[in-house]
Order: sequence, then C-alpha cells, then structure tokens
Amino acid sequence: MILSIEELSIAGRDRTIVDNVSLAVREGEFMALVGQSGSGKSLLSQSIGQLLPPNLHASGRILFEGNNLLERTPKEMRALRGSRISYIFQDYQGAFTPFRSIGGHFDEYQKVHGEKSAGVRKTKAAEALESVGLDAALLRRYPFQLSGGQLQRAAIATSLLLSPRLLIADEATTALDSVSGHRVLELLVAKQKETGCAILFITHDWRHVRRYANRLSVMKEGRIVESGGKHRILDHPQHEYTRNLIDAAPVLSRSLKSGLEEESL
Repeated sequence: MILSIEELSIAGRDRTIVDNVSLAVREGEFMALVGQSGSGKSLLSQSIGQLLPPNLHASGRILFEGNNLLERTPKEMRALRGSRISYIFQDYQGAFTPFRSIGGHFDEYQKVHGEKSAGVRKTKAAEALESVGLDAALLRRYPFQLSGGQLQRAAIATSLLLSPRLLIADEATTALDSVSGHRVLELLVAKQKETGCAILFITHDWRHVRRYANRLSVMKEGRIVESGGKHRILDHPQHEYTRNLIDAAPVLSRSLKSGLEEESL
C-alpha cells in the first residue's frame, strides 16, 4: 500500500468529526472517497498532508510509504508536500497568486523543492504545461489572463510537476461544467498511466466514480460505512446509505450501475 490510514480520528474541542476511519490506497490505483457534503471527506484528505485547521487535532496513524505522517515535523511535511504527495483542490484559482505570473509559480515551486538551475526550472515548467495541452507561452501570463479551464490544467501541471507518488484530488471538478470536468479527469488518468502515481479522488459525483475509480469507500457522518471494488459496491451495495446515494444518482444507460452490461436471459 502506498497509503494506509489506520483508526484515524479528527476532533475539535467539542466533538469528533472523523471517527476511527481506516482506509488504504494501493500503488497506482484510482481510489474514490464518496459521501455527501459534511461527511468528513475533505478533512480526512487534509489530515494526510498535515493541512488541518489549528483548532482540529488528528490521532491514529497515516502511513505513507511505511512512515507515519502524523509523526513528521512541519519541516519534513513541507518537503513531502508537492514532491511525494500532491494536492489538487476544488478552489484551483486560490492556488495562484494574482500578481505572480504562471511561470513565476512554477519557478518558485521548483526552487522550494531544491532545483537550483534556472534553466532546468524553465524547461521543466514549459514541459509541464505542454503535457496538459497548454502552450508554454502561457508561462508569461498572469492567472487572470487564463480561462478557468486553462487555470485548472495549470494547477494539475503544477501538482504533477515533481512526479508525486500520491495525488489527492479534493472535489477537483466540482467548479467545472460536465464537459470540462470530464476532460480534467481524462487528463488525470492519462498522467496517472504515464507516471504510475496513485490517486485519492474525493467526490460526491457517482458518474466520475463509475467511469474512473478502481475501488471506493463511502463515508457518512465521519465514518466509513462501506469499502470495496467499484463493481461490487455499485451493483451490490450492502449499506442502506450507499444504496440511497446510488439510487439518487442519475443513470444514463440501461447497463448496471457500475457500467457493466446486464446479462441477457
């Protein structure tokens, strides 16, 4: 396992928000974490990178490549984030400083993680943009000069720049229309095949789960209520909450929920 979350709880002063959750992500897989808003999905993803708000505390174990991330120092986590573990957030526009060019963001990102050669940084930035279908000339532009789709692609290029082993996509397509969201996920899957990274995909959109996930876990009120292979859960959900979520999702074909075809009698 590239990531193993064991008995993780996240609590504030008055209540426990994530309660004794265990979850595993295998190397190279597309793992979906599904649930309604407020179920604790995003807080769980933030705890992996020690990005929780200061009023919340995580306990348990989060093993990444065999090491417990909750025991890492802030300095050690800064070195891991962006290099071995990377994030794509719903608010991708917030990942860019308005007064810094796109190229400036890529340059700073690489300098923070130890690349000293300005020429190498420039070349890698151009290659990263081109790998997501953008022209390297956009490096000279500022965030407000890019469309939403271009900025989202630039955010993906940044997150994959240093070939992380784990990519955490937290509602990364929620702010996009269905066509743009599909293109972003196709791009993520293509980059995953290219780099071999694992993806932890936080979502409430069952269409994306059906199309892209290998395995999934369902989260309700801070707890995992069901985990397993995509086809098993979508076609034969065991928990009532999972059944209700699936039944409420739009179905666009007469095949099974997972996309498999019904066997003819």
